[in-house]
Amino acid sequence: MRHLLRYIGQRLYTTWAVFWFIVPFVLIFPLQWFFSRRPDGGAVVHALNRFWSWFSITMWAIPVEVVRESAGPNPRPCVYVANHGSYVDIMMLFKYIPGFLNMMGKSSLAQVPVWGPLFGRVYITVDRGSAVSRGRAVVAARRTLAEGKSIAIFAEGRISATPGKELLPLLDGAFLLALEAGVPLVLVGMPLNHMFMPDVPHDLRVRHHRLKIVFHPPIPTTGLTLADIPALKAQVAAQLTADFLPEGAHKPGPSTWRAPDHTTRSQPINS
Repeated sequence: MRHLLRYIGQRLYTTWAVFWFIVPFVLIFPLQWFFSRRPDGGAVVHALNRFWSWFSITMWAIPVEVVRESAGPNPRPCVYVANHGSYVDIMMLFKYIPGFLNMMGKSSLAQVPVWGPLFGRVYITVDRGSAVSRGRAVVAARRTLAEGKSIAIFAEGRISATPGKELLPLLDGAFLLALEAGVPLVLVGMPLNHMFMPDVPHDLRVRHHRLKIVFHPPIPTTGLTLADIPALKAQVAAQLTADFLPEGAHKPGPSTWRAPDHTTRSQPINS
């Protein structure tokens, strides 16, 4: 009976979370659609996305621990470098980074029904398999920084298969941008997002679980050269990995009304 009640609770919470994800988007979609077509409408669309993220995360009733290791505000512009373990990562960045923030995401995001075209018109998308797409993304990112606006990049390039345990190899893009523009890197650790919404093929899995986001002190890049990038990447990877927590070393298992055995209670990250 205990496992049946747990299963029902998980299904109800998943429904609740999906409902409060969709409803605010439906309400603000007409405004997003209108302003995304205006040359100067990106800031308004981003403000609407920040509201959407704030409202949804609030309605999900999940405790979020926010750690800001710097006493003052983060410098602008800067390049935010975050680990990537869940689709909720974007909403967390939108909610907790004030002001306009440009995002660099994979081109498949622009193909998501309804919302995708809005993302593609306001933010930067890149097909990492295309040299032309990568070049256009770099140009757009440079323009963003030159305008005094910050940009966020998931340096792993995609959601890690082992979130909360180990990072994928970091790509060079974020580091090259920061060095060329002479702006600092600000590392953002999100060690528990996959415990709330893991990336599981062919399954929507949502669990009520606390979240944590850590903003580390800025790392200056002034005076650094291309030869410094390997050491810089190693420093960033070590810092983001240090944010991982023991409770995040596994993905939540699937919902089941049967009593789970030790192999189905949770899914080890490295399985």
